[in-house]
Amino acid sequence: MQNDLNIRRLYRPVQPTVKQAGQSVSYREVAPDERLSSIIYCYWELKSNEKLQHPFTYRVVADGCIDIFFQLDKPSENFVMGFCKKYTEFPLDNSFQYIGIRFLPTMFPALFNVNAKELSNRFERLEIVLKETSQFITDNFSPADNFENITFKLDAYFIKSTANAIIALDSRFQNALNIILRNFGVLNVQSDLDIGLSQRQLRRYFEYYIGDTAKTFSQVVRFQNILNAKPSTQSLRHNKIFFDLGYYDQAHFIKEFKNFYGVTPGKAFGR
Repeated sequence: MQNDLNIRRLYRPVQPTVKQAGQSVSYREVAPDERLSSIIYCYWELKSNEKLQHPFTYRVVADGCIDIFFQLDKPSENFVMGFCKKYTEFPLDNSFQYIGIRFLPTMFPALFNVNAKELSNRFERLEIVLKETSQFITDNFSPADNFENITFKLDAYFIKSTANAIIALDSRFQNALNIILRNFGVLNVQSDLDIGLSQRQLRRYFEYYIGDTAKTFSQVVRFQNILNAKPSTQSLRHNKIFFDLGYYDQAHFIKEFKNFYGVTPGKAFGR
């Protein structure tokens, strides 16, 4: 596989919300085989460690990625989740074990010739989008598999299926992505992305490969970098941080953060 774009070096999409569920629910991620590291960010597992007293609501924060996911005891029910411009809540049963594949931004559309815009802000049955991959999941997984075995199978499948793939994105679009990521999403899209594409062309590229506009993607990148930074109580209370991050004021920061996460920054960081 040939791929000139390595987003992993510049971007780390995190999903932090399960940490607040205590010991009854666990979430973990593992990196893929090195040969897939520029395509897949991680494989993930979300499971109940015991039968819960009540159904569980899983909140997914905006991360700019596209995921494939399925429940291990019903692998034939597999789905793909597109780019989301706000948090999403999934009502689950009181016992579950979900497996997921998180693709780095741009990689799912680039590999499989799927328009990301058509998947934005929703999930779709995978068989409608990638029939062969859906069938592979249906035929090869069961509750008898442990997570190590699952990731081994997924590595083998995606290494084989992407072996001859050539990812060749427009160099101007790649430049725009690099500018956004290197600036942690803090930029003026109109002036800072003057890279030889018209605003219409730029929008078309971002909608196809990301699922939304360059502005929305930049906002998600900024949000994700805040999650990675884990700001302190003092910095959250210090107004200067909001201006440094490109927000008008504290109210603007809190409103956008809550849209992407589902709770205020203070609650998200446990303060």
